[in-house]
Amino acid sequence: MAETILELQGIRTYFPLFEGFIRKRQTGSVKAVDGVDLTLHKGEVLGLVGESGCGKSTLARTILQLIPPTAGSIRLGGRDLANCSPRELVAARRDLQMIFQDPYASLNPRLTVFDALAEPLRVHRICAPAAIPERVAELMRTVGLAPRFMQKYPHEFSGGQRQRIAIARALAMEPKVIVADEPVSALDVSIQAQILNLLSELCRRMNLSLIFIAHDLSVVKHISDRVAVMYLGKIVELGPALDVIERPRHPYTRALVSAIPSPHPAQEKLRQRIMLPGDPPSPINPPSGCPFHTRCPYVQERCKTTVPSLVPAGPDRVAACIRLDEI
Repeated sequence: MAETILELQGIRTYFPLFEGFIRKRQTGSVKAVDGVDLTLHKGEVLGLVGESGCGKSTLARTILQLIPPTAGSIRLGGRDLANCSPRELVAARRDLQMIFQDPYASLNPRLTVFDALAEPLRVHRICAPAAIPERVAELMRTVGLAPRFMQKYPHEFSGGQRQRIAIARALAMEPKVIVADEPVSALDVSIQAQILNLLSELCRRMNLSLIFIAHDLSVVKHISDRVAVMYLGKIVELGPALDVIERPRHPYTRALVSAIPSPHPAQEKLRQRIMLPGDPPSPINPPSGCPFHTRCPYVQERCKTTVPSLVPAGPDRVAACIRLDEI
Protein backbone atom coordinates (compact mmCIF):
# COMPACT_ATOMS: atom_id res chain seq x y z
CA MET A 1 0.00 0.00 0.00
CA ALA A 2 1.31 3.45 -0.96
CA GLU A 3 2.53 5.73 1.81
CA THR A 4 0.12 8.54 2.74
CA ILE A 5 2.00 11.84 2.70
CA LEU A 6 -0.89 14.34 3.08
CA GLU A 7 -4.19 13.77 4.85
CA LEU A 8 -7.14 16.15 5.14
CA GLN A 9 -9.89 15.39 7.66
CA GLY A 10 -13.10 17.39 7.95
CA ILE A 11 -11.66 20.55 6.40
CA ARG A 12 -14.04 23.51 6.56
CA THR A 13 -13.13 27.01 5.43
CA TYR A 14 -15.82 29.61 6.13
CA PHE A 15 -15.63 33.35 5.50
CA PRO A 16 -17.80 35.34 7.94
CA LEU A 17 -20.28 37.98 6.69
CA PHE A 18 -20.90 41.10 8.76
CA GLU A 19 -23.49 43.88 8.80
CA GLY A 20 -23.34 47.33 10.33
CA PHE A 21 -20.75 50.11 10.37
CA ILE A 22 -20.34 50.88 14.06
CA ARG A 23 -21.45 47.69 15.75
CA LYS A 24 -20.69 44.91 13.33
CA ARG A 25 -22.47 41.62 13.79
CA GLN A 26 -22.00 38.40 11.92
CA THR A 27 -25.02 37.50 9.82
CA GLY A 28 -23.75 34.38 8.09
CA SER A 29 -20.80 32.67 6.44
CA VAL A 30 -19.60 31.80 2.98
CA LYS A 31 -19.05 28.04 3.17
CA ALA A 32 -16.28 27.85 0.57
CA VAL A 33 -15.02 24.44 1.73
CA ASP A 34 -17.49 22.38 3.70
CA GLY A 35 -16.20 19.10 5.11
CA VAL A 36 -13.50 17.71 2.81
CA ASP A 37 -11.67 14.44 3.50
CA LEU A 38 -8.76 13.62 1.17
CA THR A 39 -5.54 11.64 1.18
CA LEU A 40 -2.54 12.07 -1.09
CA HIS A 41 -0.04 9.24 -1.49
CA LYS A 42 3.68 9.54 -2.10
CA GLY A 43 4.46 9.98 -5.80
CA GLU A 44 0.76 10.39 -6.69
CA VAL A 45 -0.90 13.03 -8.87
CA LEU A 46 -4.38 13.87 -7.57
CA GLY A 47 -6.59 15.89 -9.91
CA LEU A 48 -9.17 18.26 -8.40
CA VAL A 49 -11.94 19.40 -10.73
CA GLY A 50 -15.20 21.33 -10.57
CA GLU A 51 -16.95 24.49 -11.72
CA SER A 52 -15.70 27.96 -10.91
CA GLY A 53 -16.64 28.86 -7.36
CA CYS A 54 -16.83 25.28 -6.08
CA GLY A 55 -13.95 25.84 -3.62
CA LYS A 56 -10.94 24.31 -5.41
CA SER A 57 -8.61 27.29 -5.03
CA THR A 58 -9.76 27.96 -1.47
CA LEU A 59 -8.98 24.34 -0.58
CA ALA A 60 -5.53 24.69 -2.17
CA ARG A 61 -4.77 27.82 -0.16
CA THR A 62 -6.13 26.18 2.99
CA ILE A 63 -3.76 23.24 2.54
CA LEU A 64 -0.83 25.65 2.43
CA GLN A 65 -2.22 27.66 5.39
CA LEU A 66 -2.46 30.79 3.26
CA ILE A 67 -6.07 30.74 4.48
CA PRO A 68 -6.52 29.19 7.94
CA PRO A 69 -9.18 26.46 8.10
CA THR A 70 -12.27 27.02 10.21
CA ALA A 71 -12.21 23.38 11.30
CA GLY A 72 -10.45 20.12 10.52
CA SER A 73 -6.88 18.86 10.38
CA ILE A 74 -4.21 18.91 7.68
CA ARG A 75 -1.53 16.32 8.38
CA LEU A 76 1.70 16.41 6.42
CA GLY A 77 4.01 13.58 7.35
CA GLY A 78 2.27 13.15 10.69
CA ARG A 79 2.37 16.89 11.55
CA ASP A 80 -0.93 18.83 11.84
CA LEU A 81 -0.37 22.08 9.94
CA ALA A 82 -3.59 23.62 11.27
CA ASN A 83 -2.16 23.57 14.82
CA CYS A 84 1.46 24.47 14.06
CA SER A 85 3.17 27.47 15.61
CA PRO A 86 4.43 30.16 13.17
CA ARG A 87 7.99 28.83 13.46
CA GLU A 88 6.88 25.23 12.84
CA LEU A 89 4.80 26.36 9.86
CA VAL A 90 7.80 28.08 8.27
CA ALA A 91 9.75 24.82 8.58
CA ALA A 92 6.81 22.82 7.16
CA ARG A 93 6.67 25.06 4.09
CA ARG A 94 9.86 23.42 2.84
CA ASP A 95 7.81 20.28 2.22
CA LEU A 96 4.74 22.03 0.76
CA GLN A 97 4.86 24.42 -2.19
CA MET A 98 2.38 25.97 -4.62
CA ILE A 99 2.31 26.86 -8.31
CA PHE A 100 -0.20 29.64 -8.98
CA GLN A 101 -2.40 30.13 -12.04
CA ASP A 102 -0.86 33.40 -13.25
CA PRO A 103 2.94 33.27 -13.17
CA TYR A 104 3.27 36.97 -13.97
CA ALA A 105 1.28 37.86 -10.85
CA SER A 106 3.08 35.33 -8.63
CA LEU A 107 6.60 36.46 -9.63
CA ASN A 108 7.99 39.71 -8.23
CA PRO A 109 8.56 42.00 -11.27
CA ARG A 110 11.44 43.74 -9.44
CA LEU A 111 13.45 40.54 -8.97
CA THR A 112 15.53 38.84 -11.62
CA VAL A 113 15.06 35.13 -12.15
CA PHE A 114 18.24 34.54 -10.17
CA ASP A 115 16.98 36.55 -7.18
CA ALA A 116 13.54 34.87 -7.30
CA LEU A 117 15.08 31.39 -7.22
CA ALA A 118 17.88 32.25 -4.79
CA GLU A 119 15.60 33.84 -2.18
CA PRO A 120 14.08 30.57 -0.81
CA LEU A 121 17.53 28.98 -0.84
CA ARG A 122 18.83 31.76 1.40
CA VAL A 123 15.80 31.98 3.70
CA HIS A 124 15.72 28.24 4.42
CA ARG A 125 19.49 27.78 4.18
CA ILE A 126 19.12 24.90 1.75
CA CYS A 127 22.67 25.28 0.46
CA ALA A 128 25.79 27.30 1.21
CA PRO A 129 25.87 30.89 -0.18
CA ALA A 130 28.74 29.99 -2.53
CA ALA A 131 26.71 27.12 -4.02
CA ILE A 132 23.58 29.20 -4.76
CA PRO A 133 24.53 30.26 -8.35
CA GLU A 134 25.12 26.64 -9.39
CA ARG A 135 21.90 25.52 -7.67
CA VAL A 136 19.90 28.22 -9.51
CA ALA A 137 21.47 27.16 -12.82
CA GLU A 138 20.56 23.54 -12.06
CA LEU A 139 16.94 24.51 -11.31
CA MET A 140 16.67 26.37 -14.62
CA ARG A 141 18.05 23.41 -16.54
CA THR A 142 15.58 21.13 -14.74
CA VAL A 143 12.59 23.10 -16.10
CA GLY A 144 14.04 23.48 -19.60
CA LEU A 145 15.46 27.03 -19.41
CA ALA A 146 19.02 28.10 -20.21
CA PRO A 147 20.97 29.39 -17.17
CA ARG A 148 22.16 32.38 -19.20
CA PHE A 149 18.69 33.91 -18.77
CA MET A 150 18.90 34.06 -14.97
CA GLN A 151 19.65 37.82 -14.90
CA LYS A 152 16.49 38.70 -16.84
CA TYR A 153 13.22 39.93 -15.34
CA PRO A 154 9.81 38.17 -15.56
CA HIS A 155 8.43 40.60 -18.18
CA GLU A 156 11.18 39.52 -20.59
CA PHE A 157 9.80 35.96 -20.80
CA SER A 158 6.77 34.41 -22.47
CA GLY A 159 3.88 33.02 -20.43
CA GLY A 160 5.11 29.45 -20.73
CA GLN A 161 8.64 30.43 -19.72
CA ARG A 162 7.32 32.35 -16.71
CA GLN A 163 5.40 29.28 -15.59
CA ARG A 164 8.58 27.22 -15.89
CA ILE A 165 10.28 29.76 -13.61
CA ALA A 166 7.41 29.42 -11.12
CA ILE A 167 7.83 25.64 -11.21
CA ALA A 168 11.58 26.02 -10.64
CA ARG A 169 10.88 28.25 -7.64
CA ALA A 170 8.60 25.58 -6.15
CA LEU A 171 11.27 22.91 -6.75
CA ALA A 172 13.95 25.04 -5.07
CA MET A 173 12.62 24.00 -1.66
CA GLU A 174 12.91 20.29 -2.52
CA PRO A 175 9.28 19.79 -1.41
CA LYS A 176 7.39 16.57 -0.84
CA VAL A 177 4.06 17.98 -2.05
CA ILE A 178 3.26 20.59 -4.72
CA VAL A 179 -0.18 22.15 -5.17
CA ALA A 180 -0.71 23.42 -8.73
CA ASP A 181 -3.72 25.75 -9.00
CA GLU A 182 -4.73 25.68 -12.69
CA PRO A 183 -1.11 26.12 -13.84
CA VAL A 184 -1.91 25.83 -17.57
CA SER A 185 -5.29 27.57 -17.94
CA ALA A 186 -3.69 30.91 -18.94
CA LEU A 187 -1.41 29.34 -21.57
CA ASP A 188 -1.79 28.46 -25.25
CA VAL A 189 -2.75 24.86 -26.02
CA SER A 190 0.68 23.91 -27.39
CA ILE A 191 2.39 25.43 -24.33
CA GLN A 192 -0.10 23.67 -22.04
CA ALA A 193 1.08 20.31 -23.38
CA GLN A 194 4.73 21.22 -22.71
CA ILE A 195 4.03 22.28 -19.10
CA LEU A 196 1.90 19.18 -18.46
CA ASN A 197 4.62 16.90 -19.82
CA LEU A 198 7.19 18.74 -17.68
CA LEU A 199 5.12 18.30 -14.51
CA SER A 200 4.54 14.61 -15.29
CA GLU A 201 8.25 14.03 -15.88
CA LEU A 202 9.24 15.87 -12.68
CA CYS A 203 6.76 13.91 -10.57
CA ARG A 204 8.00 10.63 -12.00
CA ARG A 205 11.71 11.50 -11.77
CA MET A 206 11.66 13.18 -8.34
CA ASN A 207 8.87 11.07 -6.79
CA LEU A 208 6.84 14.22 -6.07
CA SER A 209 3.24 14.23 -4.89
CA LEU A 210 1.08 16.70 -6.82
CA ILE A 211 -2.41 18.13 -6.34
CA PHE A 212 -3.39 19.35 -9.80
CA ILE A 213 -6.38 21.72 -9.99
CA ALA A 214 -8.05 22.30 -13.37
CA HIS A 215 -11.32 22.87 -15.19
CA ASP A 216 -10.42 20.76 -18.22
CA LEU A 217 -11.13 17.09 -17.51
CA SER A 218 -9.16 15.95 -20.56
CA VAL A 219 -6.08 17.65 -19.08
CA VAL A 220 -6.74 16.05 -15.69
CA LYS A 221 -7.13 12.64 -17.31
CA HIS A 222 -3.75 13.05 -19.01
CA ILE A 223 -1.76 13.84 -15.87
CA SER A 224 -3.65 12.41 -12.86
CA ASP A 225 -3.62 9.05 -11.11
CA ARG A 226 -6.82 9.83 -9.18
CA VAL A 227 -9.52 12.47 -9.60
CA ALA A 228 -11.62 14.22 -6.96
CA VAL A 229 -14.75 16.02 -8.20
CA MET A 230 -15.82 19.01 -6.10
CA TYR A 231 -19.21 20.72 -5.95
CA LEU A 232 -20.24 23.54 -3.61
CA GLY A 233 -17.36 22.94 -1.21
CA LYS A 234 -17.77 19.15 -1.01
CA ILE A 235 -16.17 16.13 -2.70
CA VAL A 236 -18.92 14.31 -4.61
CA GLU A 237 -16.82 11.64 -6.39
CA LEU A 238 -13.31 10.27 -6.01
CA GLY A 239 -11.48 7.47 -7.77
CA PRO A 240 -8.94 6.44 -10.41
CA ALA A 241 -8.74 9.08 -13.15
CA LEU A 242 -9.52 6.75 -16.06
CA ASP A 243 -12.52 5.19 -14.31
CA VAL A 244 -14.02 8.47 -13.12
CA ILE A 245 -13.79 10.18 -16.51
CA GLU A 246 -14.74 7.23 -18.72
CA ARG A 247 -17.38 5.76 -16.36
CA PRO A 248 -18.69 8.59 -14.16
CA ARG A 249 -21.17 7.60 -11.44
CA HIS A 250 -22.30 10.85 -9.82
CA PRO A 251 -24.79 12.92 -11.91
CA TYR A 252 -22.61 16.02 -11.58
CA THR A 253 -19.53 14.15 -12.85
CA ARG A 254 -21.60 12.86 -15.77
CA ALA A 255 -22.48 16.43 -16.73
CA LEU A 256 -18.83 17.53 -16.55
CA VAL A 257 -17.64 14.58 -18.63
CA SER A 258 -20.33 15.19 -21.26
CA ALA A 259 -18.80 18.63 -21.89
CA ILE A 260 -15.45 17.16 -23.02
CA PRO A 261 -15.24 17.54 -26.83
CA SER A 262 -14.02 14.58 -28.86
CA PRO A 263 -11.17 15.04 -31.38
CA HIS A 264 -12.90 12.58 -33.73
CA PRO A 265 -15.68 14.21 -35.82
CA ALA A 266 -17.82 11.05 -35.92
CA GLN A 267 -17.72 10.66 -32.12
CA GLU A 268 -18.31 14.39 -31.61
CA LYS A 269 -21.57 14.16 -33.57
CA LEU A 270 -22.76 11.37 -31.26
CA ARG A 271 -21.78 13.18 -28.05
CA GLN A 272 -24.81 13.94 -25.89
CA ARG A 273 -24.24 17.03 -23.79
CA ILE A 274 -25.96 17.09 -20.40
CA MET A 275 -27.10 20.67 -19.81
CA LEU A 276 -27.60 21.42 -16.13
CA PRO A 277 -30.40 23.90 -15.38
CA GLY A 278 -29.73 27.08 -13.43
CA ASP A 279 -26.59 28.17 -11.65
CA PRO A 280 -24.75 26.63 -8.71
CA PRO A 281 -26.41 27.56 -5.40
CA SER A 282 -24.86 30.24 -3.20
CA PRO A 283 -22.33 28.94 -0.64
CA ILE A 284 -23.81 31.51 1.76
CA ASN A 285 -27.07 29.57 1.92
CA PRO A 286 -26.50 26.09 0.47
CA PRO A 287 -29.57 23.90 -0.16
CA SER A 288 -30.65 21.30 2.36
CA GLY A 289 -30.05 17.63 1.69
CA CYS A 290 -27.91 16.88 -1.34
CA PRO A 291 -26.18 20.11 -2.47
CA PHE A 292 -26.68 19.08 -6.12
CA HIS A 293 -30.43 18.40 -5.91
CA THR A 294 -31.42 21.84 -7.30
CA ARG A 295 -29.82 20.97 -10.66
CA CYS A 296 -29.86 17.16 -10.71
CA PRO A 297 -31.88 15.46 -13.50
CA TYR A 298 -32.48 12.44 -11.21
CA VAL A 299 -33.73 14.34 -8.16
CA GLN A 300 -36.38 12.86 -5.87
CA GLU A 301 -38.07 14.24 -2.77
CA ARG A 302 -35.73 12.36 -0.44
CA CYS A 303 -32.74 14.05 -2.11
CA LYS A 304 -33.98 17.37 -0.72
CA THR A 305 -33.74 16.23 2.91
CA THR A 306 -31.05 13.51 3.03
CA VAL A 307 -27.39 14.56 3.06
CA PRO A 308 -25.48 11.92 1.05
CA SER A 309 -22.15 10.62 2.30
CA LEU A 310 -19.36 9.17 0.20
CA VAL A 311 -20.12 5.48 -0.34
CA PRO A 312 -18.34 2.81 -2.42
CA ALA A 313 -19.10 3.16 -6.14
CA GLY A 314 -16.68 0.59 -7.56
CA PRO A 315 -13.08 -0.54 -7.06
CA ASP A 316 -11.23 2.21 -5.17
CA ARG A 317 -14.07 4.65 -5.91
CA VAL A 318 -16.56 6.59 -3.80
CA ALA A 319 -19.43 8.90 -4.68
CA ALA A 320 -21.95 10.96 -2.72
CA CYS A 321 -25.38 10.10 -4.13
CA ILE A 322 -28.25 8.23 -2.49
CA ARG A 323 -29.45 6.96 -5.90
CA LEU A 324 -26.17 5.45 -7.12
CA ASP A 325 -27.60 1.94 -7.44
CA GLU A 326 -30.70 3.20 -9.26
CA ILE A 327 -29.12 5.43 -11.91
